[in-house]
Amino acid sequence: MNQWILKPMLERWLQEDIGFADITSDAIFSSEEKASADYIAKDDGIFCGRMILETGYGQLGLQTDVTVYKQDGEHVVKGDIIASVKGSVKDILMSERVLLNLIQRLSGIATATNQAVLELEGYNTAVCDTRKTTPGLRMLEKAAVKAGGGKNHRFRLDDAVMIKDNHIAACGSVKEAIGRAKKAAGHMVKIEVEVESFDALTEALEAGADVIMFDNVIPETAKEWMTFIPDHVVAEVSGSITLEVLKDYAESGVHMISMGALTHSVNALDISLTFHEKSGDFK
Repeated sequence: MNQWILKPMLERWLQEDIGFADITSDAIFSSEEKASADYIAKDDGIFCGRMILETGYGQLGLQTDVTVYKQDGEHVVKGDIIASVKGSVKDILMSERVLLNLIQRLSGIATATNQAVLELEGYNTAVCDTRKTTPGLRMLEKAAVKAGGGKNHRFRLDDAVMIKDNHIAACGSVKEAIGRAKKAAGHMVKIEVEVESFDALTEALEAGADVIMFDNVIPETAKEWMTFIPDHVVAEVSGSITLEVLKDYAESGVHMISMGALTHSVNALDISLTFHEKSGDFK
């Protein structure tokens, strides 16, 4: 995560949630009242969101101080205190929902990614994300995948040439699409092509693709196709892949397994913000 990009994003999200004022907190508390609270894990998983909390409380004018005890990628168990915040009770309450929403989602992605990574232990196959991310959250969601031990696929359309089925259909053939891409792309840009048949695989290899994605194929087919992949070509498999079949695909010998499910349908990790009872902590 880049804090200089993150800061204006957080400002926009807080503006969206707060509107003109937090009328509930303004009605109940004065600006001088202070409090302390803890972010507590309500389930086991992998934490991600340290910079969210540090930037949210440290750079947006909130009258608060935060101490984050967990690093991104660190395992948490139910009951762990992830971070503590103290300061203006109004500011803590006003920012609570946005910050919680973010760290819960990112920690959920990190947790799901870590589960996939653990499934692939002992194999020379990595798990990576896709561009099936939430608009506006891609930088954060891909950082969460890395925190969970996964790899990032391309961030944006300008990262690499990736020729998909619709490109091929509109162009006429795999060979034609790769040929046009090679003429236009610079020497630093890799070319990946998605294939769904053996004929398309053969065409992609002959045309000089750098990366070949086996799309929507069963593990047995992936294993057969891998016998044709030369050492200099990276083979990736994708298409509705779940945790249950990861090992089957890894055993085929593919280098990468991309999973849209890591970001598009993940469950948030349960984290709560719990205030200390009114006591000496209130000043």
